[in-house]
Amino acid sequence: MTPESTVKVLESLASPVRLAAWRELVRAGLDGMVAGELANALNVAPNTLSFHLKAMLGANLLRVEQEGRFLRYRANIPLMQALIGYLTEECCAGHPEACGVSVSSCCQES
Repeated sequence: MTPESTVKVLESLASPVRLAAWRELVRAGLDGMVAGELANALNVAPNTLSFHLKAMLGANLLRVEQEGRFLRYRANIPLMQALIGYLTEECCAGHPEACGVSVSSCCQES
């Protein structure tokens, strides 16, 4: 990751609605959620959620797929793993294993 892409991702998460959406989509795993389900789960208006999802898509935090007339959103877990790796790569003088830092392999696609 670059410093610019890192800042873009962190800025995108710096909103209570976006952070809650990210966590909900992580919880949903590879199945993801259609926008209406996500709006209901977060108790936000669909147009409000749409605004936030667009910002998250712009930061590459989400993947979206058309399913008929619905859009299914999924968290971009590899991006978050790359972000965590970037933020911790110099931990303990470049030896993150000495600090006990590791990135789990949650939700990897097969």
